[in-house]
This record gives sequence, structure tokens and C-alpha cells, in this order.
Amino acid sequence: MEQAWIDPTPPPPELPELPEGAGPRWPPWYAGIGFLVALVSTLVVVGIVAVITGATTEDENPTFTVVATFLQGVIFIGTAVLFASFAGKPRARQFGLRPARFWPTVGWAALGLFSFYILAALYTAIVQPDAEQTVAQDLGADEGTLGQIAAGFMVICIAPLAEEFFFRGFFYRALRSRYSILVAALIDGLLFGVIHWDFSSAEALLIVPPLATLGVMFCLVYERTGSLYPVIALHALNNAIAFGVTIEDPGISLVLGPLMLVACTLVPRAQRQRPAMA
Repeated sequence: MEQAWIDPTPPPPELPELPEGAGPRWPPWYAGIGFLVALVSTLVVVGIVAVITGATTEDENPTFTVVATFLQGVIFIGTAVLFASFAGKPRARQFGLRPARFWPTVGWAALGLFSFYILAALYTAIVQPDAEQTVAQDLGADEGTLGQIAAGFMVICIAPLAEEFFFRGFFYRALRSRYSILVAALIDGLLFGVIHWDFSSAEALLIVPPLATLGVMFCLVYERTGSLYPVIALHALNNAIAFGVTIEDPGISLVLGPLMLVACTLVPRAQRQRPAMA
């Protein structure tokens, strides 16, 4: 009796536009409702912490801001996992935490980042926005070395991981169950830009378009590679550059930026070498 030959090499992961290969399909309304739940939960939890600690918006306490930012990241990740659990047992691969071919991934990531910087440069030259983000200062980057380390860790490590897990790994994928790549990416990118807007300043609205463009670029890279790791790496690299420029000291960025790039390279390789349990 002839024995059928079995290829021991697992097939490549399905791209985001084919969610059947990565788990159950999430309905598009998961995206909007999930975002509202995460936002309201963040406001409630941070409000409770503010009451307990006695912090107020006038205090501008960097320690409180760091704690609040960290809680926001945890809540957004938790919300994504919660909604995914409604359709089945959540697995890391469903959120894009899966390996991809290295050199094609590097190529798409480089093309995406280069394209974004070209568009951002054109926007700056034409619009000349007189506004900048103050996230680094709000997190205590100007409060000495320890403040810089804490702020850099939040901006370069925590923010890229939490935001990409929610906005590209969950929000975008839920939208893609109904909408085209362009429509889903535009919705995702616009919301990504808006949440980084400082509502207390009308001039800060000018930074929304480039941030929305950055969000769209992240979606497209995720779409082409089928993996969230290169998008997290791009986000961390962009934040590392911005952080170093903002505080006028590249030291923290030169340490944490490369560490994130190395992590986003080694983790998927380790994931590929072990049985597909996640």
C-alpha cells in the first residue's frame, strides 16, 4: 500500500484578509463597541486611581500619568482579548502575533516607513503645523534620568505593543471581516490619529493627519506581511526617533529602540520553532 507523503513544514500563516486561517471571524461591530468599552473602562479605572491618590488634572503629576498610560494599555489589550473570546478561545495568532518570512517582511516594513516619512515631510512643508506632542514631557521625561527612562519605556515599548495589539490586531481585523483594505485602513488610521490629539489645543489638530497616515501605513504593512511583529517594530522605531528628538537626548532611544527591534525579530522565530499552540 502506497503511503501518502506528508510535508512536515507548516503552511505559511494566512493574511489578515483571510481570517479563517487564523481563527474565528470577528464581526465589524466588535471594533466600534470594543473601542468604546476600552475607552470608558480606561476613564473609570483611571478616575478611581485619581480619587485614591488625590491626583487632579492641575497637578500634572508624571508618576500618575505613567500609571494611567500603563493601565490604558492593559485595558485596551484586555478588551481585545475579551471580545475575541466571544467568538472562541483567543489565541495569539488571531491577533497577528505569528511569524512571517523575514526578508519580504523587512522589505514591506522599510517601504511603509519610507513612504510615511516622505508623506509626512510633504505635509510639514505644505501645512507647516505649529504644534507638537507633549507626551514625553507629560510622562516625566524632563524630570531627570529616572523620568526619562520611565517615559521612554512607556513611549517606545508599552505604547507600540498595546496600541498595535488593539488597533491592528483587533480593531482592523474586525473591520476587515466586512470592509475593503482601504476602507478598513482609513477608519483605523483616522481613529488612531484622533486618540493622539490633545483636545485642549485646537492647533494640535494639525498633527492628526500625519498620525492617521501612520496608522494607515501600519494597517497596510500588517496586511502585506500577515504579522503584527513588523508593525510593532515600526511603531517602536518611529516612537524612538520622535522621543529622542523631543527630549534632545538620543540615549534612551538608542537603547530601547534596538531592543524592541531585536525582540520583534527573535520572538516570532522562537514561536516558529515550537508547536503551534498559540
